Amino acid sequence: MTDPARTPLSPKKLLNTKWTAVRPVNKEKHFLVIAVVEPMPPEAPVVDIDLQAVHSGRVQRIAWRTLTDAAVWKRGWV
Repeated sequence: MTDPARTPLSPKKLLNTKWTAVRPVNKEKHFLVIAVVEPMPPEAPVVDIDLQAVHSGRVQRIAWRTLTDAAVWKRGWV
C-alpha cells in the first residue's frame, strides 16, 4: 500500500481532497478542495484551486502547488 503523503500530487485528482493547515488562523485548520479552476485557454496547465475552510465555510483561491509545502499543509485531516 502506498503512503498518501508520498504520492505525488496531480491537480486533476485534487477535487474533494482534505488538507490540514500546519498553523491554523482564526480556528481554520481543516480544508476541503471544492474546485479545480479551469485554465484559459483549456490547454494550459491548471494553476489554481479553491479551498473551503470547514469551520467557517470561507473559500480562498490558492495555487495548487502550495499544497506541496509540508511546512504549510498536511494531506488529510490531522
